[in-house]
Amino acid sequence: MIEPTPSRRVALVTLGCTRNEVDSEELAGRLAADGWSLVADPADADVALVNTCGFVESAKKDSIDALLEAADLKDGTHRTRKVVAVGCLAERYGQELAQPLTEADAVLGFDSYATLSGHLQALLHGSSVPSHVPSDRRRMLPVTPAARPSEVTVDAVPGHAAYRALLVDRPWAPLKIASGCDRRCAFCAIPSFRGSFVSRPPAEVLAEARWLAERGVREVLLVSENSTSYGKDLGDIAALERLLPQLAEVDGLERIRVSYLQPAEIRPGLLEAMATTPKVMPYYDISFQHASNPLLRRMRRFGGTDDFLELLARVRAATPHAGVRSNVIVGFPGETEEDLGQLELFLAMGRLDVVGVFGYSDEEGTEGAGLGGKLPADVVAERVARVTDLVEQLTAQRAEERVGEQVVVLVEEIDEDGIAVGRAEIQGPDVDGTTRLQDGASGMPSGMPLGRVAVGDLVAAVVVGSEGVDLVAEAR
Repeated sequence: MIEPTPSRRVALVTLGCTRNEVDSEELAGRLAADGWSLVADPADADVALVNTCGFVESAKKDSIDALLEAADLKDGTHRTRKVVAVGCLAERYGQELAQPLTEADAVLGFDSYATLSGHLQALLHGSSVPSHVPSDRRRMLPVTPAARPSEVTVDAVPGHAAYRALLVDRPWAPLKIASGCDRRCAFCAIPSFRGSFVSRPPAEVLAEARWLAERGVREVLLVSENSTSYGKDLGDIAALERLLPQLAEVDGLERIRVSYLQPAEIRPGLLEAMATTPKVMPYYDISFQHASNPLLRRMRRFGGTDDFLELLARVRAATPHAGVRSNVIVGFPGETEEDLGQLELFLAMGRLDVVGVFGYSDEEGTEGAGLGGKLPADVVAERVARVTDLVEQLTAQRAEERVGEQVVVLVEEIDEDGIAVGRAEIQGPDVDGTTRLQDGASGMPSGMPLGRVAVGDLVAAVVVGSEGVDLVAEAR
């Protein structure tokens, strides 16, 4: 490895989902291997590298704001000399983004990642780097393994695990098992800029899991655009069911969490593997999106209230105390009051632990953008508020139902009052609730210091209270 030099410092700013976090850490690893020094603050960096999100309108705005904020550092009082956009927004819009956003010195797509160091060095030397020219990435990678050259995989390089640098000090880490998506949901543009679904080979995933465990990671969160599709492009639709027991054997890993499950693709074998494999958390991140059968068909999705309730019954039959989270979209073109009522009925009956509520907005290049029956923005906003209020009540009730349950909490933080805060098995990182631990002898509902408990510890406890979706538990 080339030794870092003080003249080449880079800071990564990450927007969006956990998949983007993995991308940032892979970029950081590549740059460190090429001699760049990684710094946390863009003001201390020669190059501020902004990994953007291009999923929905609010995420795009956040990404542009982050780029502008980084560009403000180029005022002569900070070290920052160049600002570069990468990630989904950069991939999706490329030159179209670069033209009005003159504050960014370069807008680079995914294909630039392997040679990113050279591009950044050229910018520091005063050269210009051409902006990315977008194309529909769904056409760039074949679906079947027979048609795909053996060396072509997404983010796969020899010794891949060594090309990741952990940018956040915490006891869990996302672990990417695939990239892209073959589904054609009418509201989603992700396949057009992330490409077709491509699984990482199991050996590569296991190698990275071992690498993470060696660095103190106790929980891995398996991420992709659709984890239930893992292995189908490798000719093995049951690949995830086989991968989970292998991950459970990795020394040092104590928890495995699966995210991004499509309800139409959840097979009995996968449910069994998740319920019976040691270390796999009783946590089901299921992408329902709505519950009205006719509206889901219009969204180019499958299922409905009855199908989803039956799936939840199977989940809970296998794992009685399972935690379930989901996202729903309201205001999709053509959504009627009857459709919305069906969604509300499902939410009331489904007893979900966490639900993200999103209002529909048109995304360029999607089928939804061309549909009739668009709802006025104020109607969409009213429906978002209505469903959000319902969700807050229902998820608070669900948290209250968990009082008396035994849990094991992965401690992620000791707050300024000395209180240990973490997550029980049923709670996913970042987007779900947390659990605050208190000493079993205290009886204090707000938690209390637990002495020698440290970040990364697993603490057995009993749930004694709740605050919204958050839990309070007594250590035992």
